[in-house]
Amino acid sequence: MKAVAVFPSRRQVRLVEQAQPKVSSPTEVKVRVLEVGICGTDKEICSFLYGTPPPTADHLVIGHESLAEVVEIGPAVSRVTRGDLVVPMVRRPCARQTCVACRSDRQDFCFTGEFTERGIKHAHGFMTEFAVDDERYLNPVPRALQDVAILVEPLTIAEKALMQVWQVQQRLPWACPVRPGEKPGYCHNAVVLGAGPVGLLGAMALLVGGFDTCVYSLEPATSPKASFVKAIGATYACSATESVEQLAERIGNIDLVYEATGAAKISFDLMRVLGTNGVFVFTGVPGRKGPIELDADLIMRNLVLKNQVVYGTVNAGRDAFETAIRDLTDFMGRWPEAVRSLITGRYPIEAYQDVILGRRDGIKNTIRF
Repeated sequence: MKAVAVFPSRRQVRLVEQAQPKVSSPTEVKVRVLEVGICGTDKEICSFLYGTPPPTADHLVIGHESLAEVVEIGPAVSRVTRGDLVVPMVRRPCARQTCVACRSDRQDFCFTGEFTERGIKHAHGFMTEFAVDDERYLNPVPRALQDVAILVEPLTIAEKALMQVWQVQQRLPWACPVRPGEKPGYCHNAVVLGAGPVGLLGAMALLVGGFDTCVYSLEPATSPKASFVKAIGATYACSATESVEQLAERIGNIDLVYEATGAAKISFDLMRVLGTNGVFVFTGVPGRKGPIELDADLIMRNLVLKNQVVYGTVNAGRDAFETAIRDLTDFMGRWPEAVRSLITGRYPIEAYQDVILGRRDGIKNTIRF
């Protein structure tokens, strides 16, 4: 079967042929991969910034955003059956018995750093025709979502972030007064930093949660991404023409910032205007660049005197995948054309170089089998 693999020691990215995997334990499932989403992580791995092959291999099959169909199941499998559509999770637990997170099936909070990640670290990914995985890492997806289910994995980033926001904010009376027909976040202002797939999906999740949502990004107000934001009922602000101070003055108290750019300078600029009792969530991982200037005294003063919280979040557990599938169904009921427009290109595996190495524009491109 065909697969796209990176050879770090040779600094090569190639289309390879390899044997089909086999079900070898009672709880394993063999899937036929239908589609794989391309993200910044894939491009960085193919630029040899990171990405680690399995211990016994000289190459790493990439691809972690995937949609697949079950073709074979082990005798003890009960969560899925043949013909089901599934979205696999990315991270697998470490082997340390002392890691309470991994032993609790919360490897997204692994303490040791010895986890594996499909298509990223020590485990082959899904940019191939068939794969085998344990049933506990597969999340069934309704057939009605097949055209957009590739968005589930990037959406889990926002879902996990929002779950933690609500948990963190139990530290104070942050819940909105109950009103018939209103969603839980209706009295809060949220700013999404960045208008890539993770940012736009995050904006949708915030809107579904009732937040008054503004997307703040570099693209001009006449851009397609700005039009997308307006079409789903959020507001758009261009960071090139509106300063963070002007943004805060227009919005009022910024209760939540959901960062989805990986850009340190604008992130810490925006942190200066985070509101009282606000939460700032980092999801982006910046490349190693030069130092930036920031008003550390002001940021530290605000953190203390305004009871602010700043945290980072990475990967996702089963609860975030299940919520993402539920919310994506909601998105399709509210904004079907907008959701479909997030997937701007679908390409055969033979076009992997154009897609992964950056010669294809768009919001979300995929490799389709």
